[in-house]
Amino acid sequence: MLSYQVESFGRPLARVLRDTPQPTGTEVLVKVSHCGVCHSDLHLQDGYFDLGGGNRIDMTRPMSLPRTLGHEIAGEVVAMGPEAEAAAAAAGSDGAVRLGDRRIVYPWIGCGRCGLCSAGQEHLCAAPQALGSNRDGGFASHVLVPHPRLLLACDPVPEAQACTLACSGLTAFSALKKIGTPAAGDAVLVIGAGGVGLSGIRLAKQLLGVAPLVAEVDRAKWDVAREAGAADVFDPTADGAARTLMKATGGGVAAAIDFVGAPASFGFGLGALRKGGKLVCVGLFGGSAAVSPALISMKALSIAGSYVGSLAELRELLAFARQGRLPAMPVAARPLAEASQALDDLRAGRIKGRAILQP
Repeated sequence: MLSYQVESFGRPLARVLRDTPQPTGTEVLVKVSHCGVCHSDLHLQDGYFDLGGGNRIDMTRPMSLPRTLGHEIAGEVVAMGPEAEAAAAAAGSDGAVRLGDRRIVYPWIGCGRCGLCSAGQEHLCAAPQALGSNRDGGFASHVLVPHPRLLLACDPVPEAQACTLACSGLTAFSALKKIGTPAAGDAVLVIGAGGVGLSGIRLAKQLLGVAPLVAEVDRAKWDVAREAGAADVFDPTADGAARTLMKATGGGVAAAIDFVGAPASFGFGLGALRKGGKLVCVGLFGGSAAVSPALISMKALSIAGSYVGSLAELRELLAFARQGRLPAMPVAARPLAEASQALDDLRAGRIKGRAILQP
């Protein structure tokens, strides 16, 4: 099998050719047809997440090298371990998993033993086994999936679209669910119109019944944000942007979702809230921001974090998609050989929507 791996943090991916793994036990081998390129792949390539002030989450210990990146995976079942079919039936997954099935992969795998995993929150497990970071992922011709319960049917959604639901779509879906249903006349703000932000924009109307306002500094992304369903798009760094927003919304938005996760985006989102408003922080750009505890209390604000989403939420999201209720995500297909270049282009802000690698 062919894969593109991190062999040294901070360096381009290495092209590696090795024997195709043979599944054992409940494992399933998937021949990858599409794999999305996510901003978190940049942090994993670098080996850290920036927390600001010189602090980092160091990935050089939990993420052993070499490691194949990629967690937005779609493909065909081409081999199964001897226990896989029975395991699928016992787990109540999307029907029996058989050779030739086309599936997307839920990558946020937990240990399967802790309280969070037992509660269906394995994406928050303290001992993760996630594909593309703790286990080899989809920047490859094949990926080994540990259990058929992680394989979800996506037809008739095209796989180039369906694979993005495993992270970009799921992350946005879970974040939107955390703000609840806005009251009549309330406004919702989405910060960032990158891959995940676009998923949030196109899902907002379905889940919340409102078209969101969108704050995006890159004007080249404004048209795709409007096509995804934005009520209006503006530059949060423009003079008077915050004042104009407060006036237009009658005192602020009911909820803001920060899909960037930088100090400036976090601060803008927090400042845009009306009394009783809620900020959901999703993005992992990095850095730190100051928060005034007195302001949080006086305005009765809420701040919540949201990290990807559960397997149950992905099933729910797929139900929306399979009913044709989601606008298409802008995607750009690239050959697998361009994996490193795709990461470089994403880092430089040259990708609108999602880059999709195809072996």
